[in-house]
Amino acid sequence: MPTEHTYKAFDIDIDTLRSSVTTMGGLVERQFVRAVDAIRYGDLRLVMEVLTDEETVNRMHIETDLRCNQVIAKRQPIAVDLRETIAVIHSINDLERIGDEAKKIAIKAKGFDGRPLPIDMDKIQRMANRVAEMLGAAIDSFVRHDTAVSRRLAESDREVDELRDSLIEELIAKMTADPASVSDSLALVFVVQSIERVGDHAKNIAEYVVNIVEGIDPRHEHGALQRRA
Repeated sequence: MPTEHTYKAFDIDIDTLRSSVTTMGGLVERQFVRAVDAIRYGDLRLVMEVLTDEETVNRMHIETDLRCNQVIAKRQPIAVDLRETIAVIHSINDLERIGDEAKKIAIKAKGFDGRPLPIDMDKIQRMANRVAEMLGAAIDSFVRHDTAVSRRLAESDREVDELRDSLIEELIAKMTADPASVSDSLALVFVVQSIERVGDHAKNIAEYVVNIVEGIDPRHEHGALQRRA
């Protein structure tokens, strides 16, 4: 659990950084859900909402990154405090990239222009729902410093990868059978890839939590894991 410091101002700084991650996380989660809904329903209003949120996400990214650098310069954090500050920097980078993927999905929705999709959207929706669950769990793990979430998301990520491969295989088959569907099918391939990348970023955030709490980097293989101060 988060520790208290002798200097109350330091506690306020750390709490502010955590709050920035959760606020930005909630915003990009909303972006992602709206972007997928824009594909499903052909709703251009949702596209505009995603693009508007993108501006806010980018601003929060810059502001929080600056705040992290100020904390490092002013407070000179060590051990767990330094790891948490660095984890915030990494997490907001991943969140900003999730916003980028949501934007890509939303822009693809504009390109369909109300035409029927070449495959059943329910299959893509199932994948997107799984990824949205991963993102929510990752943000929650950051708040609660729950290291167990990282292991669960690693398994979820494998499931999402399998769904991606299955959907892309189906879309390729559709393009082969129906040349007229190539443009829309290819657009959906990019959508599916963007959804999968959002899951990757969610998994990354949960891994940063492991580094905060345990002082190890789970992204590396067993022999490379070194406990830090």
